[in-house]
Amino acid sequence: MLEHNPHIRLRTSPHIRVPQSVDTIMRHVVYALLPVCAFAIWQFGLSAIALLVVCVAVCMATEQVCCKLAGRPSTLSDWSVVITGILLALCLPPGFPLWMAAVASIFAVAVGKSFFGGLGYNVMNPALVGRAFAQAAFTVPITTWTPSMVAGRFSSFIPTTLTPPFLKPEPIADWAAQLSDGFTGATPLALMKFQGIQTDAMELFIGTTAGSYGETSALLILLCGLYLVVRRMMSWQIPVSMLGTAFLTSWAFYLLDSTAYPTPWFTLVSGGLMLGAVFMATDMVASPVTPLGIWIYGAFMGFVTVIIRLFGGLPEGVMYAILLGNAISPLISRVTQPRIFGEAKPKPAAS
Repeated sequence: MLEHNPHIRLRTSPHIRVPQSVDTIMRHVVYALLPVCAFAIWQFGLSAIALLVVCVAVCMATEQVCCKLAGRPSTLSDWSVVITGILLALCLPPGFPLWMAAVASIFAVAVGKSFFGGLGYNVMNPALVGRAFAQAAFTVPITTWTPSMVAGRFSSFIPTTLTPPFLKPEPIADWAAQLSDGFTGATPLALMKFQGIQTDAMELFIGTTAGSYGETSALLILLCGLYLVVRRMMSWQIPVSMLGTAFLTSWAFYLLDSTAYPTPWFTLVSGGLMLGAVFMATDMVASPVTPLGIWIYGAFMGFVTVIIRLFGGLPEGVMYAILLGNAISPLISRVTQPRIFGEAKPKPAAS
């Protein structure tokens, strides 16, 4: 009989297991982000190092405190909070005051992650929740940009980096102008939206312009994302559908008026679209679980990104597009559920 056979076990699904655990996947995501961080440090120097260290350290400390207060075991070993700290740093200006970065890090983990129950329960990407908080709370510093590759970046900090807590950062326009001739303090997206000046797409693709900490080199971000795709640790459908929809939407407007709207290539490689599509929109918890839902999810975010960029009050729309995509992700999963094999279609009600 069955109960006397020691070689047969009855278990619930899933019956096929893979050697990739949560901490293994998260650790490889950190590996994939390290080259992006290294490139940003090479561009912006000591301030970039300090910003990265503060964001990661404060996120980890907040995670530990939240776990202790909630009576849960520590989750630092799963590497997820390290990713949150890295991604938050990558989407902040390189000269962002460190105390503001610390506050944003606390909000990202405490509200964006732990408030919903921790890893696996967060409704939205925690790093973007922290970035959205910083956008609302620190409106001027979050839009203050500095030139890259300035002399002395490894011997001194950007002046705003070490701003004391609760004090307004000093303007750095004069400092930036002295170190980089012709620097206007605007990102390529801001130049395009408010002045109609379009930066060369190849320059943006390689990454030698002003912008957030880790959004400057589209090429490097793509290569790092490819590493995760090859190892089957990231859904390639989401970035492909998001980037493809953004390209097609931008192309449609460009065909309508090439003097008023940017080229689709500029749209792809400018701002945080590449970083958001590859490393933030692909959040396993906040994205849909159905095959069709994944494509709809990515397409929605790509379309919203372009609409906000072209017609919104801000030059960038990636953060809001991904947060909106996270919000409707459960609905997308629900309406795209495939029919169970063998299930009969419901018959229409008799009149």
